[in-house]
Amino acid sequence: MSFILYGMSQKTALITGITGQDGAYLAEFLIEKGYNVHGLKQVSATPNTQNIEHLMGSITLHNGDMNDANAITALIADIRPDEIYNLAGQSQVGTSFDLPEYTAQVNALGALRILESIRILNLQNTTRFYQASTSEIFGNAPHVPQTEETPLNPCSPYACAKVYAHHITQTYREAYGVHVSCGILFNHESPIRGEEFVTRKITQGVAALKMGGKTPITLGNIDAQRDWGHAADYVRGMWMMIQQDKPDDYILATGETHSVRDFIDLAFKCVGIQLRWEGQGKFEKAFDVKTRQTLVEIDRKLYRPTDIAALRGDASKARKVLGWTPQWTFETLVQDMLRSDLNALESHENNTGDIVRRDGNTAWSDAA
Repeated sequence: MSFILYGMSQKTALITGITGQDGAYLAEFLIEKGYNVHGLKQVSATPNTQNIEHLMGSITLHNGDMNDANAITALIADIRPDEIYNLAGQSQVGTSFDLPEYTAQVNALGALRILESIRILNLQNTTRFYQASTSEIFGNAPHVPQTEETPLNPCSPYACAKVYAHHITQTYREAYGVHVSCGILFNHESPIRGEEFVTRKITQGVAALKMGGKTPITLGNIDAQRDWGHAADYVRGMWMMIQQDKPDDYILATGETHSVRDFIDLAFKCVGIQLRWEGQGKFEKAFDVKTRQTLVEIDRKLYRPTDIAALRGDASKARKVLGWTPQWTFETLVQDMLRSDLNALESHENNTGDIVRRDGNTAWSDAA
């Protein structure tokens, strides 16, 4: 399905949260489309631009705070972007239990501040807005798979904040005619996923163990099931949504469910290690079948106060209306992440000389 941009001149886009996984992938995607890309990044005492270093000559960065309404309005007034992608937020579900107020301020009211800026500046007819919603808003839904019509049942402060942002975006669309669309994205990962997320924790841990490490990967609920896709597919879907004449809300998902345990098994299989699981609950462990080395352990402290058992999305609407289909599979996603972490570790070892490789062979296995 082809798209015709809704104007002939070069488009300007503003991405909040540009230094995160989705922001970096989206910035790269829009640059390839010929956009003039601006990015809002949080002020930090330490550099946090590693995901976008390769784009530095092609984007304009602005320091800012999603809690500062006046600064957001001033920035939008100055840039007057054709498109705004709101990807900023406190993105960890587990952390939201420890920082519920901060999560609400950034994830819920941050979206409102942008919407108000569009309204105050009278940009309803010129600026299109994308709100990053999440499958977490469904919680433990009454049915699987989830669709755009599934009732919302948030199970965490993170999800509650996202529900507010989702609904307030819809309200501004209906009340003020703002061209706003919500992307209800199911879990999506990549080689630049934050190290605090379980998928990246797994691939980094597997890479370290393959290279001779001895520290087991410590995880919480490995039976949680998620619909995992690749971030590169999902940012393409974001752009597709706001190219439509009529704004709307869409689920982006693969339609497949895999458990954390599945992710672990596949990641080890990719490096030629077969696991054997023994024990139950907090006493469960995974061993290397050949060496009997303990590779995975369970820590009950890593369980969330409430958690979602299973999420699987139905992206039929996105396929029909947008022509969007994911190009990455679960297997190629895990392979992509693991290859990147292995390459990074091998490069570090070669540069520092801390570890001498036992052979000249790659750590990768064709077992996947």
